[in-house]
Amino acid sequence: MLRTLYIRDYALISELDVEFEDGLNVLTGETGAGKSIIVGALNLILGDRASTELVRSGSRKAVVEGIFEDTQSPQLESILRANDIEVEEGVILRREVTRSHSRAFVNDSPTTLTVMRKIAAHLIDLHGQHEHQSLLREKNHLQLLDSYGRLGGLVVEYEGLFAEVARLTEERSNLAGQERRLQEQRERLAFEIKEIDEVAPEPREEEALDTQLRILENAEWLYETTARLYELLYASDGAIGDQLVVARNELQAIARVDPCFDAALEEVRSAQITVADVATQLQDYNARIEFDPDRLEIIRERQSQFERLKHRYGGTIEAVIQHRDEIGRLHDLALNFESSLSELDSRIEAAQRALSQAALRLSTKRHEVAERLEGAIGAELAKLGMPVNRIHVDFRRREDMQGWISLAVAGRAAKRYTAFASGMDRVAFYISTNVGEEPKPLARVASGGEISRIMLAMKAILAKTDRLPILVFDEIDRGISGRIARKVAESMRQLAQYHQIIAITHLPQIAALGSAHFSVQKTVEDGRAKTHIRRLEEVERAEHVAELIVGTGITQATLESARELMASGSITEGQPHAAA
Repeated sequence: MLRTLYIRDYALISELDVEFEDGLNVLTGETGAGKSIIVGALNLILGDRASTELVRSGSRKAVVEGIFEDTQSPQLESILRANDIEVEEGVILRREVTRSHSRAFVNDSPTTLTVMRKIAAHLIDLHGQHEHQSLLREKNHLQLLDSYGRLGGLVVEYEGLFAEVARLTEERSNLAGQERRLQEQRERLAFEIKEIDEVAPEPREEEALDTQLRILENAEWLYETTARLYELLYASDGAIGDQLVVARNELQAIARVDPCFDAALEEVRSAQITVADVATQLQDYNARIEFDPDRLEIIRERQSQFERLKHRYGGTIEAVIQHRDEIGRLHDLALNFESSLSELDSRIEAAQRALSQAALRLSTKRHEVAERLEGAIGAELAKLGMPVNRIHVDFRRREDMQGWISLAVAGRAAKRYTAFASGMDRVAFYISTNVGEEPKPLARVASGGEISRIMLAMKAILAKTDRLPILVFDEIDRGISGRIARKVAESMRQLAQYHQIIAITHLPQIAALGSAHFSVQKTVEDGRAKTHIRRLEEVERAEHVAELIVGTGITQATLESARELMASGSITEGQPHAAA
């Protein structure tokens, strides 16, 4: 529920802080007092675009904040977590509007209007006259039908199959597009494969060739240098190895006298071993050195081949090898497209069969639910004093030779239909209010009063299944009065058992039944108009209801009528009525 609504420096509102109750909250006030301004402010935290012109003159920014309680739902929690917004026991929506920009916050975290709208859509359904009523938008009719029939499970099943067919179809489209491109590139792919395979580079081969080339190009110098070093270390007169033997013997003699030279003696022995190992390595290396001009030419030619491949296919041998793997897969795919497409077509066909069966099950159930809903709406409208000739839920399907849904017809070939994201059906509510007239789309019903009652009838029927906890009615009761107004008031009171309702009204019948009654007034303070709102006490409520009944000139009799209306929820038939 919407616990509090805070507004500051918005249009005529300097500062307003109102706390709503469960059940039916009624807002009344004279025309121009600012009731529509309050609705406009509420729309801001529902994600509407903000006009910077609505910042109160002389103020830096306007602020609108709504605190919602008892908002727990898996869907809402999922949206909050997906957008890194802290999940709390309630939800706080806030908008701040300056002369140059606006900002949106949810639970004190900055967010986008898109996210704010998604969150608000799980909290509030705001209804106004005609174009503001969600019931008039045909795209909502199917959802209302499914909600009434509790068809969520069948809808989820269908949506999963629809997503699978869409995925496979896109995969096939991409594959077919690849086929056209690859068939055009087949000769080029084959040429590149042949060019790379003739060289057949191996990973890290280039580094090994570079090392071999350096050795072969420096073979003479390596031979002479290693031979000279071997002589210096081990083979010449006075070689380092021989001198280390002399040093070792002298240290042995010294260490016998003073053991402190034992460590030095071990170091010299270690040096002897090291010099011997190095000399052996030099001798072996020197013996293996080859002077091979032919091998040198082979390496240089292979390096030249590598340079050509690197220049054409990526700059490194690793890139060349990776390119060969990629074009090899593409070439194999180009040669085997027919079998790949055939396999994918079989999977699509099976998925479409499952989708068609799910679509038929869902459509059949929807038709059954539609019959019950037609009767329920008619009965509810009769209670609201609006007997109708006919209520009709119109179903339409779109035949499509390429459609994903195929349905067999007895004695005839199967027909194919467009698969929409929520089923094969397009649904619209039709109504005929006069005998002899064919039902027409609900959106074309001219009377605002009729639309209001139809909407109330739908809400009364769907009250127990509607997911939205808060309903806001912005003077949807225009065009009705007297006995019908009483019926509408009673329906709204019953609806308030399942939803928190905030109703801006001019009808005494509705105002009399409110759980809480708020008066919206405009005053002039310091030469400026200001809008205020305050909750009325019981005595004040009777006076305001009386004003709604007669307008001006309240008498004791009018007050008594108002009190009776508040006590019983009825008004004397034929009682005069004047809108504020």
